[in-house]
Amino acid sequence: MAKLSENEIHEKLPALPGWKYADGALVRDYAFADFAAAFAFVVRLALLAEKADHHPDIDIRYNKLRVALVSHDSGGVTGRDISMAAEIGKL
Repeated sequence: MAKLSENEIHEKLPALPGWKYADGALVRDYAFADFAAAFAFVVRLALLAEKADHHPDIDIRYNKLRVALVSHDSGGVTGRDISMAAEIGKL
């Protein structure tokens, strides 16, 4: 899949509430009540990612979670990342 330009990414961001473009990836930060709630979200996200065969970078720190999407094989953000961000937003 083709890498999107920064302009294309910024055009699509308004349709992805909570997501931003940073360090060459789509990034979203979450805060949960506690570690168990954050981890439960990660489990749901992992099932979604496995089904889509598209796996985000996940950083969890107690109740804080950061999800980053980038298509490493394409060298940047692609339409696949945009679609995955939209699906994660539904969780």
